Amino acid sequence: MTPEQTLHARSESKCELCGAFDGLVVYPVPPDSDGSAEQSILICATCNGQIENPETVEVNHWRCLNESMWTPVPAVQVVAWRMLTRLSAEGWPQELLDMLFLDQETQAWAEEGIATASEDAIVHRDCNGAVLAAGDSVTLTKDLNVKGSSLTAKRGTPVRNIRLVQDNAEQIEGRVEGQQIVILTQFVKKNG
Repeated sequence: MTPEQTLHARSESKCELCGAFDGLVVYPVPPDSDGSAEQSILICATCNGQIENPETVEVNHWRCLNESMWTPVPAVQVVAWRMLTRLSAEGWPQELLDMLFLDQETQAWAEEGIATASEDAIVHRDCNGAVLAAGDSVTLTKDLNVKGSSLTAKRGTPVRNIRLVQDNAEQIEGRVEGQQIVILTQFVKKNG
């Protein structure tokens, strides 16, 4: 049997990450995949597109990893670990990542492939340089006029459960006086 036939048999002809049946392709898990079934997975076009183009990631699509991460197939575990790591700032992926156990060899494979990608990762920092994560609480360090509104967010105002702007390390989103606003990280201090 060819590696593709082996993958179809192993996965019952469905995406090994989300379970979709359409647009299945062989994904050789980097780095150094030899194209064998042991170092490849069968995935749908949606998963493949989001893995290859991180800027197109739809976070909620990856909730499927809650089930597929429990597979005994190391190549699937590696991709699940990498995606959960990439999305860990969202909160729920970090919880799944905390539950996922990989043997030493599989963990090394997973980390080897993500090392170069994480060097380019966007990191959000507050005015003191503390790293911010999705769900953190911050306090405003300056009075801020909210564009398009008569609202002035006062210094000392707490902002709970922030969201990170994925493509801009200098911006976060949060709710102030019932309004969702974008806030520059240079004007916030992380609580706790």
